[in-house]
Amino acid sequence: MSEPRINERIRVPEVRLVGPNGEQVGIVRVEDALRLAEEANLDLVEVAPMAKPPVAKLMDFGKFKYEAAMKAREARKNQVNTVIKEIKLRPKIDPHDYGTKKGHVERFLKAGDKVKVTIMFRGREQSRPELGRRLLERLAEDIAELGFVESAPKQDGRNMIMVIGPTKKKAEAKAEQRRVREQRPATGEEPAADPQTEPQTDGATAGAE
Repeated sequence: MSEPRINERIRVPEVRLVGPNGEQVGIVRVEDALRLAEEANLDLVEVAPMAKPPVAKLMDFGKFKYEAAMKAREARKNQVNTVIKEIKLRPKIDPHDYGTKKGHVERFLKAGDKVKVTIMFRGREQSRPELGRRLLERLAEDIAELGFVESAPKQDGRNMIMVIGPTKKKAEAKAEQRRVREQRPATGEEPAADPQTEPQTDGATAGAE
């Protein structure tokens, strides 16, 4: 995005001027607007170039750019990229493979990721779309505690697709994983010795013959 025109770069006869606190000054000649900006030690910034006449505001442009950059940086910092994992199934999958695939889906959902589940039809299977639909509905029921159907099953060429969204947001999932990692070192610590128990110094060994 290009920067707005400021000060002498605003080459129009007049502007609709807005004061530094948002007050409407009105339509003024651009020369007068520039003079007001100079007197206030501010910049004249064109904020709506397509308006007739263009709208310009008195502001500290350097401060404005800095604050905008900080907001953008904070937004990027807090942004969580949505990851879509994909699991592929056959309509006539055996129980063991189904359990394995379901485990993958559960792991992705626990991590806060979406899962695209694709049923791949081959040959005559394409005439039995209800097999794929039933399998997707079964999977949705099995993982209901971790996710929800975000996009219902739909045919996509030879395949049938369903998207499952996590009930736990990505940021929450990461925070929980971080808490678990932080708690792990606390386990396995040696218990503190009782300061009231004095060690034996007479050389006797308990239970010795």
